[in-house]
Amino acid sequence: MREMSAGSLVAVSSLKEFFRDAFHAASAKQHLDIDEAAEQYVVNLLTMFSRADALYERTADGLRIKPLAHMLGEALTAPTEFARQRSLQRLGDVALFVAGFFARSFARKLIDIDYHIAMGGNAYGSLADTMQRSSSGRSVAHVYAQLSRKFQPLVDALNEISETAYQHTDADILRLYEVWMKTGSPRAHGLLNKLGVQPVKQGGYRREH
Repeated sequence: MREMSAGSLVAVSSLKEFFRDAFHAASAKQHLDIDEAAEQYVVNLLTMFSRADALYERTADGLRIKPLAHMLGEALTAPTEFARQRSLQRLGDVALFVAGFFARSFARKLIDIDYHIAMGGNAYGSLADTMQRSSSGRSVAHVYAQLSRKFQPLVDALNEISETAYQHTDADILRLYEVWMKTGSPRAHGLLNKLGVQPVKQGGYRREH
């Protein structure tokens, strides 16, 4: 199998290997500190959602990503504790993947990346709290707790993978500034600086010449 990296094709033996190497490099660049179990969870998530049938759900209008609010509603009205946990996990997983790989598309929508970060982080946090209460769930509760606490840095790392070969336009600079204002993303701040922009919270930015 061959995957795109930094604008060129590189040979990899599996998609999971590609995501593992890419995520490890992005995590190091973004100074993301998570343990091996949490890193493996994210790699498995990326590999799974690389298949459209895993990310999208069939509706009368075709394949769609279910709105996060609907997923939360399903979790709150789940008939069993197991069903609630599965719904929370799905909510956290989809929010993380979408915020990580579809961030640029949010600029044209009412619901932005900060909404996905809040929804996903809270879903993982609730899941960790729930699983911590049972002896069988404690072994994985710490993974969800990390994903909750580090949700925004995780999004930065996935953005790094998504945009490795992307060239930023002036419109993207405005979008990066908006993301930084809403989420405080260190990655967005760093990219703005690299693009010659010094972010200013009080109402604008300065373009360096």
